Amino acid sequence: MTGVELVVAALAAGTSAGLTDTASSVIRDAYCDLREAVRRRLAARGAGSAHVLEAAEADPESWQGRLREELTASGADRDEEILAAALSLLRELGTAGPHAPAQVVDAREAKGVQIGDRNTQTNTFN
Repeated sequence: MTGVELVVAALAAGTSAGLTDTASSVIRDAYCDLREAVRRRLAARGAGSAHVLEAAEADPESWQGRLREELTASGADRDEEILAAALSLLRELGTAGPHAPAQVVDAREAKGVQIGDRNTQTNTFN
């Protein structure tokens, strides 16, 4: 899952869960923290960029593509604070699912590594 996919998934999940009466204060707070961090990042690019966040919350299907573009253009998809907030919200919601990492693993240049469940691997090292 890329950074932009992680942020968009967290915003979408937070929008639907964070505004319900049954959402815990932890979930609402995590969603508000993520939303505010993204809003600040987009607002730095101009009012039009910040408007995309609000429009995407109101009509996700129509605005999700534009939100992805704005997140990428603003660098929000690489912002450590935003990525941590998005991952935290997804963990709180329990909706990280199979595409979002339970942990962030950097396996660059690793050999003989498996990430995930129920894997089978045969290694031959020279």
